[in-house]
Amino acid sequence: MRSELLFQTPYWFIVFCLMAGVAYAWLLYQPVASWSRNLNYALASLRGIAVSCICFLLLSPLVRKTENTIDKAKVVFAIDNSESVKKYGDSLLTAIRSAAAELAGSGFEVSFQTFDASLSNADSVRFDKNKTDLSGLLQTVKSNFEGRNLTDVLLLSDGIANQGVSPAFGQYPFRVNTLAVGDTVPDLDLRVKDVIANRVAYLENDFPIRAELVANGLAGKTTTIALKHNGKVIETQRVTIDRESFYKAYDFKTSSAQKGVQHYTIELGNVAGEASTRNNKRDIYIDIIDGRQNILLLALAPHPDIKALRSLITANDNYELDVQILTINPNMPATTKPYDLVILHQIPNVLSLGNAQVRKYIDSKTPVWYILGNQSAVPLLNTATRSLNINSGNGQSDKVTARFNPAFQMLNLDAESLKLLERLPPLSVPFGEYNVASGTESILFQKVGSLNTNKPLLVLNTAGEQKTAILAGEGIWQWRQEEYALTSKQDVVDNLFQKLIQILSVREDKRKFRVYPVRQEFEAGESVMFQTEIYNDIYEQIYGQEVKLVLTNEKGVARDYSYIHTADNPRFSISGLGEGVYRYQASATLKGVQEKVTGQLVVRNVDIEMNNTTADFGLLRELASNSGGEFVAPANLTSFVERLKKEKPADRLDSTEEMVELIHLKWLFFFLIILLGIEWGLRKYHGGY
Repeated sequence: MRSELLFQTPYWFIVFCLMAGVAYAWLLYQPVASWSRNLNYALASLRGIAVSCICFLLLSPLVRKTENTIDKAKVVFAIDNSESVKKYGDSLLTAIRSAAAELAGSGFEVSFQTFDASLSNADSVRFDKNKTDLSGLLQTVKSNFEGRNLTDVLLLSDGIANQGVSPAFGQYPFRVNTLAVGDTVPDLDLRVKDVIANRVAYLENDFPIRAELVANGLAGKTTTIALKHNGKVIETQRVTIDRESFYKAYDFKTSSAQKGVQHYTIELGNVAGEASTRNNKRDIYIDIIDGRQNILLLALAPHPDIKALRSLITANDNYELDVQILTINPNMPATTKPYDLVILHQIPNVLSLGNAQVRKYIDSKTPVWYILGNQSAVPLLNTATRSLNINSGNGQSDKVTARFNPAFQMLNLDAESLKLLERLPPLSVPFGEYNVASGTESILFQKVGSLNTNKPLLVLNTAGEQKTAILAGEGIWQWRQEEYALTSKQDVVDNLFQKLIQILSVREDKRKFRVYPVRQEFEAGESVMFQTEIYNDIYEQIYGQEVKLVLTNEKGVARDYSYIHTADNPRFSISGLGEGVYRYQASATLKGVQEKVTGQLVVRNVDIEMNNTTADFGLLRELASNSGGEFVAPANLTSFVERLKKEKPADRLDSTEEMVELIHLKWLFFFLIILLGIEWGLRKYHGGY
């Protein structure tokens, strides 16, 4: 290391620093002291040196430090430690260790890299990984040795990459030499190549499952393919391998009457002569949900709007619609069916005042969509909801068309297509003054002839405890008919009201105690993380509660856990879970009341190594060629190492330069303290002050 002193001021300023030290010492030690003259000169010198140094530091001189280091040429042995390499990789580890020792002895710096980030030598390599990402492995090497003198990487692999992008597409600042192992001749094998299925299906609805089969060299053989649910066979199909290179897809259709994640299995019967049966089975996990939402359409009297609303609501299979008409069935029976949305057509009305069910829906927190008509009692609407207040006079009405409010963004509607509403038949609305409450947004405005007004026609309020929407006029059926006459479709009107129904009926999670996995699916061997959220009455997060968690597998075996919910770590981790569906129940005591939450998660055994066991030497050759490396057969490893030793690149000399102010050097501080300390000590010892 070399250091150099640099000045930010003219160097001759040092003279002034020396003069300041001399002047200070002379003024301080000019009077005749009680000690000897020699001691006086010594004390003056100490003080003068200290003052001169301090003045010199005030000039802010710089020290430039230059340090040279030798960066040896480096070689990395990148080992694909996946299962498909095990048969050939174990026998090569001894040769790899010998090659590494030989290169290290010739001056190389040798490192090892596998899919295990913590592994640092070849002794602990285990070929047990169930997926292969060669691109990720090489990118890890690239980032770990960024800016270092890495010249060569020796990649031990069979070329089978089943994760990430192809490594041949990567750009690497080093040569990738590929040590190829494996068998390029396809095994005699029949396997499940892939299974295609929806991750979510609806309760009691049919859903498809497609299995793709691939076979090599088993022409003329037959077997069966079965779809199982929780181990029980649902359907079986016959498989006939009619050619050497066989591919065929088999379709199954099933349904489930059970909610939650259901475990399905595609399983092939064994075929005599196939190399492996591990890939004859594939597990699928499908979340069966009861996604249907219950909607009640409660109308005062028969009306064409009822049929129009029925059509646009039932077009979505997730909605289950009940229709009740008060004038036909005035004694509407009480029901305990939970509705997600109630649509009141021409209600409230004086005839509906005495109906307890109508009163229950208006007073409850169930979302309500009011559709006004010529029989609606507007004053009763004003008392039923505060979203919109209409001061109508003498029951007068007005004919208005609709104009979309472009400032309304909640439903992500297309303002351009909604211009069609202005061409649709007018609706009959109460005439009067319209006052929109705080939190209520106007979706449609009233347009009287060619005059645009700011009077609302359709409003939505989602801010309160009860979500409400109000359409101030009847005649939806005319809109749908006219749109069809103009465009041969009914998309604009239906899309508007379907989105309105969707936002009104969506269920909001207002629980104060929530525990849920950070993902719905985890891989076997991976830690399962649970997120915990606990809120007070004003929905501020609170901490310090004990949470009990019970995890139950498919066989009914339960495991109990307990943890304290803290702000520093709101997540709880569980490791060591095997494959399958797990149901969990979490509980905590809040204000003396025990709160519970349940759910489920899936742990998958991702065994994709056995899907393809045929080595891809073409990929390894392409990778080596693109990076300037060499394709190496195991028998040629020794000669390759000798060639590396012979062509060893020169070590690189790296130089680093650092510029610091002299005043930041700690030893100068202690030097000045020592000078002044000696001076002070001698003065005190000899009676000075």
